[in-house]
Amino acid sequence: MSTTLTPPAAAAAAPAAKGRWITDWNPEDETFWATTGRKVARRNLIFSIFAENLGFSVWTIWSVVVVALPASQFPYSVDQRFWLVALPNLIGALMRIPYTFAVTRLGGRTWTMISALLLLIPIAGLTVAITAKPPYWVVLALAATAGFGGGNFASSMTNISFFYPEKKKGAALGFNAAGGNIGISTMQLFVPMVLAVGLVYGGLMWLPLVLAAAVCARFFMNNLAVAKTPFKAQFATVKRLHTWIMSFLYIGTFGSFLGYSATFPLVLKLQFPDAPTAHIGAATITLAFSGPLIGSLARPVGGWLSDKVGGARVTAVCFTLMGIGSYGVVTAANNKSMGLFLASFWLLFTAAGAGNGSTYRMIPAIFAAKSPDLATAKRESAATLGIAGAIGAVGGFYLPRAISDSYTATGGITTAFTWFGVMYATCLFVTWWCYMRRRVLVAQVPSLAHATV
Repeated sequence: MSTTLTPPAAAAAAPAAKGRWITDWNPEDETFWATTGRKVARRNLIFSIFAENLGFSVWTIWSVVVVALPASQFPYSVDQRFWLVALPNLIGALMRIPYTFAVTRLGGRTWTMISALLLLIPIAGLTVAITAKPPYWVVLALAATAGFGGGNFASSMTNISFFYPEKKKGAALGFNAAGGNIGISTMQLFVPMVLAVGLVYGGLMWLPLVLAAAVCARFFMNNLAVAKTPFKAQFATVKRLHTWIMSFLYIGTFGSFLGYSATFPLVLKLQFPDAPTAHIGAATITLAFSGPLIGSLARPVGGWLSDKVGGARVTAVCFTLMGIGSYGVVTAANNKSMGLFLASFWLLFTAAGAGNGSTYRMIPAIFAAKSPDLATAKRESAATLGIAGAIGAVGGFYLPRAISDSYTATGGITTAFTWFGVMYATCLFVTWWCYMRRRVLVAQVPSLAHATV
């Protein structure tokens, strides 16, 4: 059943019906946006954040479980433990492309329900791994199913991008992403308390929340007809050079945020076993949750600043700060300075979080400037959000593996972070070369000079 939202005059009298298709949607019309669009978009954003938050929590849950696994029952090497936190990131990256296109075929509301229910698979997988204690390769396969949670981000961002007008997308996408990203920090804060009661509850605790997310999506979200796009039209974005440039930059921002979020608990334990902890009952809470929390809170700030001063400028500053943070981690590791180590990681999380928001704000602006019409711009930028999200998330697999290889080869993390610094310098150069030089803005992308990039 479909619902038509009538713009301008009758908009106030025709609010969107919950749980139905919206056939007319024009957020660029200020009257429509003020009378009807803002309310509907905000409602969909709230429940999208709820589902996406759970997706991130389940996606990265093994980062906490790995630290809590007793060696007597799970005799895994350091490299095997890093694989358990890295592989879900790779699977999550691969899931992001089909999840993106699912929104444009099935609708945001419908796919939010389905993707929430898919989280039951990794929850069951964790439960089996903890209780049955199967061989390592089985545990690794069960951990990989947590990647289903990684796809939720791409579908959520694609869906929300259709609800908001261009001038408000930076903040909207920033809040949507931050609400999801913060699931990592809340998970790393609360799951250890539950694990202290019993390892099996680390997965089971998410069961009622996942079911609630599916129910909320059913009754409080909408599908947008304007989001429906043929596969051929969506895949046109793979021919755009900017799709691949932004995907590379997103490896530097989101790939870093995800990789550091997954490895920070284990790296902190290995590097500084005596790091401060808090005890709540039988649970031991480390400082590991603080990094993802800081990065998540910085994401909407990066989007908001990009709306004001331009995404490329904010992105360039973020890569500069990430280079400084990498140098700080190397220095702290060599001098065994826990204070500098924590401060450097917090700087990395802050810059990566803000950079996530700024790079995602650049994408709609670039396609708005390059596309022949607004409809094409929305379609191709939405597809690019998914592609960039998928490729960027691969960084969440690469970083843990690079840190593990560094430990295996040298017994420390300095080699890995030295190369991370080189990567951020490369990303900074690409940002400047492609989006900040005056010659490029005026000669190669004429209308981009006036866009908020």
